[in-house]
Amino acid sequence: MTTILLTHSPQALANYYGDRALRALRELGEVRLNPGADPTTPEALIRLAQGCRIIVSSRLAAAPAAVFDALPDLVAFCRVAVDIRNIDVEAASRNGVLVTRATPGFDASVSEWIVGAMIDASRHISRAAAAYWNGQPAPVAMGRELRGATVGIIGHGHIGSYLAGICHALGMRVLVQDPRPQTLADGMRQVDLDTLLAESDYVVCLAPALPETANLMGRDAYARMKRDAIFINASRGELVDEEALRDALDNGTIAGCALDVGRAQDQMPSPWLAAHPRVIATPHVGGLTPQAAEHQAMDSVAQVRAILHGEPPPHAVNLASASRLRSHR
Repeated sequence: MTTILLTHSPQALANYYGDRALRALRELGEVRLNPGADPTTPEALIRLAQGCRIIVSSRLAAAPAAVFDALPDLVAFCRVAVDIRNIDVEAASRNGVLVTRATPGFDASVSEWIVGAMIDASRHISRAAAAYWNGQPAPVAMGRELRGATVGIIGHGHIGSYLAGICHALGMRVLVQDPRPQTLADGMRQVDLDTLLAESDYVVCLAPALPETANLMGRDAYARMKRDAIFINASRGELVDEEALRDALDNGTIAGCALDVGRAQDQMPSPWLAAHPRVIATPHVGGLTPQAAEHQAMDSVAQVRAILHGEPPPHAVNLASASRLRSHR
């Protein structure tokens, strides 16, 4: 029977894999569970994976070249996430190991988090709740409606397109900036970044983390925004110059922001920025719902099933180089 390592810590297993997917995986092979923390060093992952043919990996389990060089029995490395930047795919290919990834299943989950953040920032919900929790009178502050406001969405992928539909249904004016030409519904408009920043009441960053998007939201970008605008990042921390964002908040260049990602471990918001009084921050949980987690976990189950049945697995990254997969068949 094929031995499959599931790298998730017990907490990550509950949050990001789930009972249904685990039962399905156990029907396919002998599943070795990780009893401790997610392996964040090559040495830890290598120890856990000795003798395993397949690794089903959390997003925290980095796989540099040393992992693939040290595991001669490994046939496939299946990532339960879209992001594979901490996997050395070239080294995997050199060793003949297949790499797969999950598909985005969190478009609704993250979009709903963004809408919640817009409402929170506009109606001062977190600020009032925090005051009451501390036994203090809550400030009575004027809010504003989303209806009639302009949202600018940077990046029109799975999440951006879903979010645009929700915002349009709420009566918002929707602007989209994306390097590829987009087909947009009536009432939405594709614009350049400068126009989006200048006209939006809410600027939502959903661009992918690429070399050309590093620090996309920096001092110049914040300076182009309205002074009463809200910036929201639900993409990746690398897209934001955090010191520039702090200065923009301190100086009143923008009114506030909401962050679900940042430059701390596991893409969480940096604590020093999350503590700012004009920031609403959550610990990278925008996609943490049972539906979103199960979608990606079941992707890995389907991939393992295909591997064991001698079929090309869905969402393979380097199928042409997976020589161990061919010998495993």
